[in-house]
Amino acid sequence: ESAPPSSVAETGEEMTRVNVPGIPSAGMTPASPVIRRSSEPQLCPGNGTKPPSEPSNSVHPTPCHSYRQASPSPSLNSYSDLDSGHYCQLQPPIRGSRERVAPEPPTHLGGVKSYVERLKVEEGQHLTAGRAPENGPHEGDQGGGFILPVIEVTSSFNPTTFQSLLIPKDNKPLEMSILKKVKELLADVDAKTLARHVTKVDCLVARILGVTKEMQGLMGVRSGMELLTLPHGRQLRLDLLERFHTMSIMLAVDILGCTGSTEERAALLHKTIQLAAELRGTMGNMFSFAAVMSALDMAQISRLEQTWMTLRQRHTEGAILYEKKLKPFLKSLNEGKDSPPLSNTTFPHVLPLITLLECDTAPAEGPEPWESTEHGVEVVLAHLEAARTVAHHGGLYHTNAEVKLQGFQALPELLEVFSTEFQMRLLWGSQGAASSQALRYEKFDKVLTALSHKLEPAVRSSEL
Repeated sequence: ESAPPSSVAETGEEMTRVNVPGIPSAGMTPASPVIRRSSEPQLCPGNGTKPPSEPSNSVHPTPCHSYRQASPSPSLNSYSDLDSGHYCQLQPPIRGSRERVAPEPPTHLGGVKSYVERLKVEEGQHLTAGRAPENGPHEGDQGGGFILPVIEVTSSFNPTTFQSLLIPKDNKPLEMSILKKVKELLADVDAKTLARHVTKVDCLVARILGVTKEMQGLMGVRSGMELLTLPHGRQLRLDLLERFHTMSIMLAVDILGCTGSTEERAALLHKTIQLAAELRGTMGNMFSFAAVMSALDMAQISRLEQTWMTLRQRHTEGAILYEKKLKPFLKSLNEGKDSPPLSNTTFPHVLPLITLLECDTAPAEGPEPWESTEHGVEVVLAHLEAARTVAHHGGLYHTNAEVKLQGFQALPELLEVFSTEFQMRLLWGSQGAASSQALRYEKFDKVLTALSHKLEPAVRSSEL
């Protein structure tokens, strides 16, 4: 290798820079024991000293802040392992070593190397410093170079190959025997137990729980909460949207399929409200809390005046809870004004965020919070800012979920009821579940309307 264009002569404890005539200076190396990244700000006292990128005749260069002090995010220092990387860093650190190689001095005339060029240089230096890429990482090497994450293009839900305990291989939409079994399973346990089963499945689908080291390598990140904020997390966002709407539709079918007395239907409505309250408070699961609330707020259910009137008479506390606490809380979540405490959250309220990121494909069920308020821009910015928190705290959501589900004995059949593939097969049948999402939702909206009008026919204007 050729000698560097500038040499450093050491005399005693002092360092003196000797510039080679005719070649521009490569700039001072920060005195910090950790070499600054090219993507980080360089903070130096503003006492008139020249920045390190310019030649300086000073014998003792002014030390700049180290990597830990000039973190790209204020919350980075809360990580116990700084070498694990951070989602807003432009270059992942090499986990096998704490040393960082300084970039080579510029080689073209008087110019400064671009960031991409410097990355190529650093990558080459890392590979020549003891790594053998053609043979894979050495034994005992904990890290390695950057591995390109896998971009998923197919959904994790495959209802056609789904092995069910409750549904035969070929089934029709809304088979009465299956609906009856589902109603019995949901009626036999209390709302808190239902909330635990829902949260267990939610956290597995969203990759908050059950993420192996191999999965982390394929995703390029440690948690699904970080993945859904990144460009290559699109399929996870689409899967979560599918799960959200399918869950809401199934709960609406459970209520509208109750063809008994108005009192029975009001009792079922009350239990659904209790489920929403448990998801919000006990489990800290904002995802399914919003899905349950979406079912209760559907036009086909909110129009059942007799049912809601009976709820207020027979289950007054449930009606007050829904109207005075749950609905205002969800509204504040959607508008980005409120959020549950992180210490109690297993699944944050990511629906507005993934709806924003997938606005071209997300099902339209009405105006979004940022479309129905004059402060729409502030709402959008609040949700985009919340994405940083969601991505950063994937480990905390994992810990909270493990604590809340500790010792939980799940019922396999009830877990299946809350799986998305089961719900798709139940609602659309073995053949219809494979059709396009837009077509499925459009058809089922008509089914829900027919069920609603069968329970409480619309009053004609001539009868008033």
